[in-house]
Amino acid sequence: MFRFLERQRLVKKGLASQKTRRRRSRNEVLQSMETSPWVKYLTFLAFILGLAFLIFSSDQAQPTEKFLTSLLIFLTALAQLWINHPETYRRNSRVILVFGVLLAHLAIIKGVLYLAWNGTIDRNYGPLLIPYALAPLILSSLLGKNHGIFAAIFVSLWGSSVVEGMAPAIFIVISLISGFVAVFVTLQVRQRSRLIRAGVLVGLSTWVLALMFGLIGPIVWEIFSGINWRNIGMESAATIFCGVMTAIVVSGTLPILESTFRITTDISWLEAADLNHPLLKRMTIEAPGTYHHSLVVANLAEAACESIGANATMARVCSYFHDIGKLVKPDYFTENIAEHNPHNDLAPTMSALIIIAHVKEGVDLALKHKLKKEIVDVIQEHHGNSLVWYFYKRALQQQEDARQGGKIMNIREEDIPDVREESFRYPGPRPQSRECAVISLADCVESASRSLEKVTPQRIGQLIHDIIQTRIKDGQLDECDLTLRDLRKIAASFKSTLLNMMHSRVAYPKQGGDEPRKDEPGDGDGKKSPITAA
Repeated sequence: MFRFLERQRLVKKGLASQKTRRRRSRNEVLQSMETSPWVKYLTFLAFILGLAFLIFSSDQAQPTEKFLTSLLIFLTALAQLWINHPETYRRNSRVILVFGVLLAHLAIIKGVLYLAWNGTIDRNYGPLLIPYALAPLILSSLLGKNHGIFAAIFVSLWGSSVVEGMAPAIFIVISLISGFVAVFVTLQVRQRSRLIRAGVLVGLSTWVLALMFGLIGPIVWEIFSGINWRNIGMESAATIFCGVMTAIVVSGTLPILESTFRITTDISWLEAADLNHPLLKRMTIEAPGTYHHSLVVANLAEAACESIGANATMARVCSYFHDIGKLVKPDYFTENIAEHNPHNDLAPTMSALIIIAHVKEGVDLALKHKLKKEIVDVIQEHHGNSLVWYFYKRALQQQEDARQGGKIMNIREEDIPDVREESFRYPGPRPQSRECAVISLADCVESASRSLEKVTPQRIGQLIHDIIQTRIKDGQLDECDLTLRDLRKIAASFKSTLLNMMHSRVAYPKQGGDEPRKDEPGDGDGKKSPITAA
């Protein structure tokens, strides 16, 4: 309250802006719950109680022995999660997601078999209507193939203790193979239609296994005429239909889980890559130079991320939006300056403030338009805490000129304005992810490549090497997971992409003439190509 009143007093005096920049709200309670060990322990306890309920809720043989076996499997699952997926184990929301999906899968198995054994559905259809690939499909799509394999293994082991009226060994084999097929066909899910294809393949694999174990039929070839082909057809259709329905349910569930647990899949990234977004459409009109720059950075970053195994789709989308803060004052950035340079009329400190402010303005616009958290992170981190070198050197030069002139005018040293390096640095933080670091390097490389008078492989290679070395020396890559091998691959990818984009064309005769053109190559009607002109 007092801060608001003080701000209003300064606004009336003209000492503060009426605009309030949006900031990312950080919920301290949620942050503490994300890492609290007690939340993790409660999640484990809830899973164990749910598992006990599923095992003891029906008249199974030796339920206590099955429960103790399930507890040992649970300890094995925790060890595997802690060793192979430490980032998931560290975050309570991911732990809740993994074990919640597994428990839901087991509950559905129990429910389907219960309906079969009490006569609600035909008993023969019970094992065929189990969604064997549900948990592997969900976790593979959300968290990656390794989590999908984790789900396929452990949901099969726990499921063998939950199923009744079905041989545990048969259940484990069908569940494992169906889960592995689901993970294999969803290694790179970029379209929701691929989930449906995965469902069809899972249904076919389950159908083949059901035929092998006699769950469909039985088919006795010696009495071919006595086989009930209608029932076999119905059971086969039910098996494949169950696989397709599993994929449809997963497709509808993914957006809810993504929003709840703040996970973005490649499907969502591709949906966010629509260039008709209002901010991008504004950029094409108000800052066309920045728009073209962002497209080139997206191409560079996507190819580089593919070369090192990072998320290339995420890098492309984040590159589109990384400079949206320039929409506030587009004419102050070199790619949009047409004739007069407005920085010629400003002090270097003021110019640096305008340049640096585009990061905060970008975060403000991203929050206003509810862009994804990863995009906001890239906007905030892609410059790190690097130095606005040009205006810093210009300020130092002006300070030196003032010092030399002060000797003649007898001006005291303390009256000469001080130049502090901190005033010319971005606020940071430095890039925290590999994708953000690649976008940061691509941003610098694309801007610097425009200053090359003659494009050759040697000059481009040297330019990329110098930029990467400068970033390393300045500590801008200290907080991301890029290795030296990754940097070599990134440099090679940048070089290849730039050479493909900036290569010159061969000279050709003028239209209607015999002499080849001596100026820059252009399009077929003798006009300068807009691509080379850019």
